[in-house]
Amino acid sequence: MGGFEGHLFPGLSLFLYGLYHATLLSRAVICNSPVQYPPHRPWSKGRWARLRQMYYIGFLKILSSCILVAQELNSIHWQLVLITKRHHLRNFMYRKQWQHLTLYMSFFLSGCADVISQNLLPKRCVVLEQCAQALSMYLFLPLMVSHMQDTEGVELQLHMLLIQAMFLLALVGTIELWAPNVLLIWMLKAFLYVVTGSWLMQIGFMLYKPISGYKWLDEDKNDIVFATTFFCWHVVSGAFLMISAYGVSILWYHYLGADV
Repeated sequence: MGGFEGHLFPGLSLFLYGLYHATLLSRAVICNSPVQYPPHRPWSKGRWARLRQMYYIGFLKILSSCILVAQELNSIHWQLVLITKRHHLRNFMYRKQWQHLTLYMSFFLSGCADVISQNLLPKRCVVLEQCAQALSMYLFLPLMVSHMQDTEGVELQLHMLLIQAMFLLALVGTIELWAPNVLLIWMLKAFLYVVTGSWLMQIGFMLYKPISGYKWLDEDKNDIVFATTFFCWHVVSGAFLMISAYGVSILWYHYLGADV
């Protein structure tokens, strides 16, 4: 996730995925559904009937992972190699790029698990989807910790706050495996996905394209303090966004007559 695009695109993917879970949560609450993922209806016969009944969230996750991989490979000016031999030494190359690709591969596998569970199995296996999500979050944590080894000042503070959100998201994902139909767990997962995605995009702007036009200074304590303040604003904004998603869902299901 190097550079501006390397923070913007993954952050946008996580943010939109959080909004998707917020809509699932709102539908479950409004329609008084006991589960967040209702079982799909029997497949209808016909050329286009099954295509209309398919779930596309897994395909979108696979597509976004492929776009992120292509963006990462495009940022490398030379051939992507793991080990190079120079002066009779074996040195690992592109360590951060390999970290990013590993992370994107975990998201790709999560998308594959969604496609298999939602469209290929005779009965939807929600546990498979949740395990793949939790696994990708647990892969994210050690990669981000090692990613911070060369950072300091504002950049270090930004990524520490990101790790805090990711740790909570991984914890919630693990709890969901044992308590899959708990409303509070659904809400926390959607909320943390939204906050993590928006904050990852904010990191890209703060480090590479600051709105003020002035670079953030690592030696300035005020900049470090305000980085934490901005994160708190993202948390509050995420809460307001969750409330707004619920309000729009009420309008959609109760007043516009949309089908569940």
